[in-house]
Amino acid sequence: MAESNKKKKGDIGAWFKESFSVEPKQAVMVAKNGIIGQNPVLVLLLGMCSTLAITTSITNAIGMGLATTAVLTMSNLFISLLRNIIPANVRIASFVVVIAGFVTIVDLVIQAYLDALSQSLGIFIPLIVVNCIILARAEAFAFKNTPGYSILDGLFMGLGFTLALCIMSTIREFIGSGSFAGIQLLGENYPGVAIMTSAPGGFITLGCVIGLVQFIRSKTEGRDKK
Repeated sequence: MAESNKKKKGDIGAWFKESFSVEPKQAVMVAKNGIIGQNPVLVLLLGMCSTLAITTSITNAIGMGLATTAVLTMSNLFISLLRNIIPANVRIASFVVVIAGFVTIVDLVIQAYLDALSQSLGIFIPLIVVNCIILARAEAFAFKNTPGYSILDGLFMGLGFTLALCIMSTIREFIGSGSFAGIQLLGENYPGVAIMTSAPGGFITLGCVIGLVQFIRSKTEGRDKK
């Protein structure tokens, strides 16, 4: 009996080590891809609906970004753990069920402790369920990799999404109303630029930021080749 228990513990330990161990170089690559190389908004152009809709203030951007990061990380973990159990022909439906569960948890937590943020973000928290970023990472990464790497991918993809939202919201809020996080920086007499806080301003800001990022990437890649 003692030997059997010892063997089971050894098997569990070996499984845990195999599933959650990560190589430093691979971890750095996953982090770099999530934040810069494959930034979900600025490079892959995913999650455009929430990106354009809620980036009128830095508070909304941080709240939405962190909520999405939490859902991404936990859904990636569970999908990776279940990747050998989920049948391939129903994997998308299974992903949605897992994601919906975590979105519900995050939504209820925000409603309970951050009611103002919940009211501000409104329907966009429940809509995380169909966010292309989460489904894409579940299909492209979590379903094919170990839990350790899947957690890192979810975390840094989420942080990359949050970073993009913060950049856009800072530009739109500052130019549009002369404020940052609700604090007026350009004085009460600043007339504001109304278009920056409306839908066209979102498209203009997104296009400019993406153009700048692509320009920097092209220069950096050119220098690396030399």
